[in-house]
Amino acid sequence: TRAVWTADGSPYRYAVSLIDAGVMTLILENGAYNLKVGLDKDEKPKVIPNFISRSKTERRRSFISNQLEECKDLSGLFYLLPFQKGYLVNWDTQRQVWDYVFGGDVLKIRPQDHGLVFSEPLFNFPSIQDTLNEIFFEEYKFKSLLRTPVSTLSALNYTQSNPDSLCCVVIDSGYSFTHVVPYYRGKIISKGVLRIDVGGKLLTNHLKEIVSYRQLHVLDETYVMNQVKEDVCYVSQDFYGDMETVRRRGQANTVLREYVLPNFSTRRRGFIREQISKPSSHGQASEEQSLRLASERISVPELLFHPSDLGITQMGIPEAVCHSVSLTPKQMHPHLFANIVLTGGSALFPGFRERVASDVRKLAPDDYDVNVLKPEDPLTYAWYGGQLVSDVDGCPNHLTPVTLAEYREHGHFICYKRFTELQAWNWPADVDSR
Repeated sequence: TRAVWTADGSPYRYAVSLIDAGVMTLILENGAYNLKVGLDKDEKPKVIPNFISRSKTERRRSFISNQLEECKDLSGLFYLLPFQKGYLVNWDTQRQVWDYVFGGDVLKIRPQDHGLVFSEPLFNFPSIQDTLNEIFFEEYKFKSLLRTPVSTLSALNYTQSNPDSLCCVVIDSGYSFTHVVPYYRGKIISKGVLRIDVGGKLLTNHLKEIVSYRQLHVLDETYVMNQVKEDVCYVSQDFYGDMETVRRRGQANTVLREYVLPNFSTRRRGFIREQISKPSSHGQASEEQSLRLASERISVPELLFHPSDLGITQMGIPEAVCHSVSLTPKQMHPHLFANIVLTGGSALFPGFRERVASDVRKLAPDDYDVNVLKPEDPLTYAWYGGQLVSDVDGCPNHLTPVTLAEYREHGHFICYKRFTELQAWNWPADVDSR
């Protein structure tokens, strides 16, 4: 039972939890490229694509989410994405994906029998939030709903594992954006939230452009080049030194790798060839298509640290972390620098954690410790935070769901109070009250 303050300042008490009366909770981390979804009792979530795709060889059929595994030729895929520039705008596509996930193909659940923990982007538009409320309550009829930014779930997971840490900085590098979000006691410090307009989508598109210009036309091969990015690219610890290595020839060029592209008959994913083959003559047919990648391996992830390389006049991740911390109360600074958490797909790049730790260490004051944590699986780290929310004992008071009955009585107002006002930390009022 919890006390919640109404608009006029009077408290009313209600007995509700996401797992009340044996009701299981669905945890849906609704990413722009991947969905991480599962019930609170599941050991791990299902990671499935969040789009509808069509193949140039099977034009009459649309592949919803992980139905893509049934597609025989993954070259030249056409995507229908629910998200554009980080926000949910294509509702018809998103509903088809949700219907597929909730139905008998993936989870085999009836939404009206479950509560829902749903992740949304930071700075989400009120019109999108209202539409989400209407869809989940009026169409799917979930018993309860909790909307919260994905970084909040990551912060909750971190503070649960590190109970002595009152503060943390979450670096969420996703498909569309990279967010740097400071937290105090699980609440967002709104003044310190920063966004960098660099994400996995931009990195893949940049790789497609430079490979198409130098070697092979791959502008239509988004799916394949995304695999190339994941398999070959890494974050350099000495970018300019590695660029000098790229200029060398033969075995002295330790950065160069040959990536064999998939042929979709014997293999669906490419691989790195251990021994680089000699270029074939023009008159000789080759059974395999391959890419020779050197500077591309390090220059693509480098955009996360220097967006200006692509003409984006914004700070890189290390500078954004330090600037974000500087916008918080000074007494929090040492605690924030000592608790930096990496989440999102870009955190999977080899060397990402080491580079962030090294660059932040150079910029932070010398008397502050800098500690950067990369979870075992940064992609699903926030989903496990959603599991904690669904637990009565692990759920903090500021993450309180709205029940279907409350929504029918108060409408969007109760959702705004619970999901916007309660989840933000008010400063300097909270500092002055201590």
